Amino acid sequence: MSFYDGTAPLFTHALIALSKVLAKGEAYAKEQGIAPEVLLNARLYPNMFSLTRQIQLACDFSGKACARLAGTEVPSTPDTETTFEQLQQRIAKTIEGIKSIPAAKYEGGDTRDITFGTGGNTTQTLPGQKFVNHVALPNFFFHCTTAYNILRHNGVVLGKLDFLGAN
Repeated sequence: MSFYDGTAPLFTHALIALSKVLAKGEAYAKEQGIAPEVLLNARLYPNMFSLTRQIQLACDFSGKACARLAGTEVPSTPDTETTFEQLQQRIAKTIEGIKSIPAAKYEGGDTRDITFGTGGNTTQTLPGQKFVNHVALPNFFFHCTTAYNILRHNGVVLGKLDFLGAN
């Protein structure tokens, strides 16, 4: 399996699943007469990020990781989404960005030094493979899982197959 095969397609598959999970959340809000903002601003705990922020971060971790691994320009997206539709557009734009990078650009990405922000004004540098395994994928799936859990906790009928992208 190429380095590309273990990164970009995995991110895009999970983002498509996340989009479907989000669509179920929007449909649930409409069916139940819940204002969309209630779900979009929902959190699992007061000091955790909202559903909206979880989606933004999942998009950021996947899109930026692919760009870094391929040695291309890292996208910068302002966090301005306030609706389900805008979040769906962000997911679609992230998928489009990932798919626009040719697989050949990932060659050598496993050993390429990847420098990334670690919060505040600090950065860290890791070889690509370690960056993927220890930073990009865990953070990406943390935010996808948390988005799923926020919706599930608020009554949206979801199951593991939704998260896995099988539904």
